Amino acid sequence: MTTATISGRKRSQGRRNARLRRHRRVRKQVIGVASRPRLAVFRSARHVYVQVVDDTSGRTLASASTLDASLKDAQGKKRDRSKQVGTLIAERAKAAGVTKVAFDRGGYAYHGRIAALADAAREGGLEF
Repeated sequence: MTTATISGRKRSQGRRNARLRRHRRVRKQVIGVASRPRLAVFRSARHVYVQVVDDTSGRTLASASTLDASLKDAQGKKRDRSKQVGTLIAERAKAAGVTKVAFDRGGYAYHGRIAALADAAREGGLEF
């Protein structure tokens, strides 16, 4: 292996570990209960996944992602697809009887795809 490959791998592991540290720190404060479940976000390089979770009972009340059948063929930028996921999770959460949620950004910075998803969920009727 070359030095560039080794340092690149260490850098990406460092970023991942930093995100996980931030996520654990945030999760000490953000807990989903029945009256206000947690809206948990995970993003990969290609996709965005969202769940509405009641941590007291350990149940997922609603979920959506860019891999859903209704969004699988969606074209456009990743940020636009994140907006569609935000709208979809708002619809599914309201169908499950949830209107208020605690936003868990998963250790990611609140900009780009994460902010677009959150804004679309708010426009869809979820209250953070």
